[in-house]
Amino acid sequence: MNIKRYGFPLAVAAVASLLLTSCAANESSASGTDSESSLSGTLVGGGASSQQAAQEAWVAAFQSENPDVTVEYAPEGSGAGRENFMVGASSFAGSDAAFTADEIASGDFASCKPDTGIIEIPAYISPIAIVFNVDNVDTLNLDPATIAGIFKGDIANWNDEAIASQNPDADLPDQAITAVHRSDESGTTENFTDYLHAASGDVWDAEAGETWPYEGGEGAQGTSGVIDAVSNGTGTIGYADASRAGDLGTVAVKVGDEYVPYSAEAAAAIVDASPFAEGREDGDLAIELDRSTTESGAYPIVLVSYLIACNEYQDAEAAALTKAYLNYVISEDGQATSQEAAGTAPISSKLFDAASAAVEGIK
Repeated sequence: MNIKRYGFPLAVAAVASLLLTSCAANESSASGTDSESSLSGTLVGGGASSQQAAQEAWVAAFQSENPDVTVEYAPEGSGAGRENFMVGASSFAGSDAAFTADEIASGDFASCKPDTGIIEIPAYISPIAIVFNVDNVDTLNLDPATIAGIFKGDIANWNDEAIASQNPDADLPDQAITAVHRSDESGTTENFTDYLHAASGDVWDAEAGETWPYEGGEGAQGTSGVIDAVSNGTGTIGYADASRAGDLGTVAVKVGDEYVPYSAEAAAAIVDASPFAEGREDGDLAIELDRSTTESGAYPIVLVSYLIACNEYQDAEAAALTKAYLNYVISEDGQATSQEAAGTAPISSKLFDAASAAVEGIK
């Protein structure tokens, strides 16, 4: 599989909805499945709101080739997605964080046959943008320690010397900073705080996690909530999947001796340079991202969002539908669809080979 990486496109604004469905049966072939598909039924999934725009596009294309299938994806957040998958309320989950080894060892997955485990496919790779709303400022250069200080609340004004010294040409106002964070459990928060913990020295003294670790700032529900709070505020700053950055100002992050703006290419660079997590079973493709890299052109605040499914299902229909849908998502067509809809970085050939083997094993 050889997917060419294009420049980061202007992402299409996603429509907020709880269930993503489509009946575009007359669209041209996109999924790579047989146009005379024998698949039928309803496939229920949900989780990461970061995947919303991509899931809308994936669902539309997959259903166009499988008109007797309905795919529902509720973008309720990574934590909710993993919980619903564990209790059997959905057949697959989207999550911005992989399950821990201890969670998997518990074997508590209601839809899966006992002691058969799960697969975790890093099918959605996207930078996390640091977005802000400051009059007459479109871009900022910031190093990791300054970013950590802002979100921790130690740097409280936009004309603070730590910001001004890195942006001598910016017209920074004497204005209070309102730092916006996710109020819900969020894989985006876990990825963002993992970066801050790894790259900012001793400024960020909290461990990475799905729950925001400090008091202060402003909490907002979901990706849409963060974007709304930053967009509708003044002097605000937040973090969100880059596909949702829109017209907000964005930060170029210091990596080594250069400031690197987010892009699909920069996100792909750090993923390709990072290893799979150790101690995982075949098909569990969790990635250990090197957040403190100094590699030129790599953007370290990247979100690797997973699609999570059973190795073996209790229900045969759920197994067939999940296998077909995941095969489409990781295909060249599926990854191109996500890139166009959400500005993601297509998975590499190496990652595709590993993901394909995992999906083909579903039964």
